[in-house]
Amino acid sequence: MPESLDLVVTSVATQLMGATSATAKDVCQNVLADLVAYFGVDVSFLRRNDHTIRASVLVAEWPVRPGIPDPDPLAVVYFTDADPVFAMAEHQKEPVVFRPEPATDDYQRTINEGRQVAATSMACVPLLSGEVTSGVLGFVKFGDRNWTDAELNALKAIASLLAQVQARVDAEEQLRYLADHDDLTGLYNRRALLNHLDVRLADGQPGPVSALFFDLDRLKAINDYLGHTAGDWFIRVLAERLRRSADGPTVIARLGGDEFVVVPATPMDAEAAEALAVRLQAALRERVAIDGEMLTRTVSIGVALGMPGHDSTSDLLRRADQAVLTAKNSGGNQVAVFTDDMSLENEFRNDIELHLQTVVESGALLLHYLPEVDMRTGDIVAMEALVRWQHPTRGLLTPDSFIGVAESINMAGELGRWVLRTACAEFAAWRSRGHGKESVVRINVSPVQLVTEGFVESVKGAMADNGLPPGSVCLEITETVVVQDIETTRITLDGLKEAGVLVAIDDFGTGYSALSQLKSLPVDTLKIDRSFVRELGSDPGDLAIVRAIIALAEAFGLELVAEGVETRAAALTLLRHGCHRAQGFLLSRPIAAGPMESLLAKGRIDVDF
Repeated sequence: MPESLDLVVTSVATQLMGATSATAKDVCQNVLADLVAYFGVDVSFLRRNDHTIRASVLVAEWPVRPGIPDPDPLAVVYFTDADPVFAMAEHQKEPVVFRPEPATDDYQRTINEGRQVAATSMACVPLLSGEVTSGVLGFVKFGDRNWTDAELNALKAIASLLAQVQARVDAEEQLRYLADHDDLTGLYNRRALLNHLDVRLADGQPGPVSALFFDLDRLKAINDYLGHTAGDWFIRVLAERLRRSADGPTVIARLGGDEFVVVPATPMDAEAAEALAVRLQAALRERVAIDGEMLTRTVSIGVALGMPGHDSTSDLLRRADQAVLTAKNSGGNQVAVFTDDMSLENEFRNDIELHLQTVVESGALLLHYLPEVDMRTGDIVAMEALVRWQHPTRGLLTPDSFIGVAESINMAGELGRWVLRTACAEFAAWRSRGHGKESVVRINVSPVQLVTEGFVESVKGAMADNGLPPGSVCLEITETVVVQDIETTRITLDGLKEAGVLVAIDDFGTGYSALSQLKSLPVDTLKIDRSFVRELGSDPGDLAIVRAIIALAEAFGLELVAEGVETRAAALTLLRHGCHRAQGFLLSRPIAAGPMESLLAKGRIDVDF
């Protein structure tokens, strides 16, 4: 150690200059060792104040106590329980020296003779960060020691250097914390989750490793109703419930929005992971008080397993994500465990979404038509346009395979416009050759199209461009669409009526939700849902519903069409009760444009009931 106090301070500053969060403890310990030697004391310690918990926390000491117990009683000392010396350090602003009392000649003679004494002296120097006391630097002498003003001033300078190091370490640790934690909930973030799973899935680690993917159902309703501040509070409450309810040192991460992932610390099989998911789901279902409202939201959970050395982090999270999508697509509030079938479904969906982006431009779409027949005569009175997709590798796909994906990527409107234009063009071409002039082309309309501004004008334009007269085009809307936005629907339907466009309610009877609106909406046709037609002739319950719909159509003067007629018994039952128009496999399957024109040229289908 240097001989002068100035050089002591300079030496300490040099040692502390390169201290980081990782090295600060060792560097501070070396500084304390040098100071103990220079000042001729027996013990030195450095402690920091944690004002959030009102405690003094040990940073470094010299010499290190042998046989430190676990837990160390000096590691954290709470000020409320501390002796007066510790308690003073909470807000100390100036150095304080404690010496044996009284300092008598007899006491001094005892020290000079080298005899053991019980008394000690101490110097405590506060670490200051502005007006806040951030810690204390202490020195203990077994016996008496007089501290000069020059020494205390040097220690104040050293304490200031240590306070700067402590502030730098705190800032570094805060940055590290923020890098690994979500700022809203305090849970781990995606980065920390990925790092944790990389370690857990390394070769040789115990497995299987389970991941539970949580996705809240309809959080948007809270954001829309009470605002995003309420939504954030709701998420924080649920995050805290996950902390309390999870077993042991479980890793819980928020991926963003309303998505969380829970990774149990111990290996567990699918059955145990599913049981944990069900228990956590129940804990999250409890009501939350926000702005005087008692709110709750269900949660969908996907469970997946990964084997260390075999599965990667991306493999495990992809499976958990696929499982939670399955849970949500099943209506939400479900727990789904990943299966290989989910992987195949997801692969199919991704393939569809990838190729669907350019399906209109590529010319891969085409229309098939399902004839609508008067079962009394076999006359073809209408045809329903049904879109098909000639997929590059999967062959001819029906709408069930891709319409849902189209809606999820906001392509339903574009597909609907293509169907409208193409159906009008093909129907007009047939009519120009003298076929189907007494028939109607029926075109399905998505909810997106119906509420899109300018929809009526686009329909009028498609008819005018192809020279189709009023009454030749009928748009089909589902019963649920009618009541979703009744005012917008009424305005749109009124506009279509003025343009000479017919309107049919498709899948009628699935909820009777449009009954109260029938008298005020310009509807021309009801189409009985196939679920009530399939078992006609054998199910008296279906017959009762069909008879009620037939009576309803008669009361309102509406045309009636039965969907899904596949058996002779169903056809005869419909005819017997006054429903004459139908479509279904008993009469004809959907056929391509060419055969449809040929069928129109013939004018009828042979029926023999």
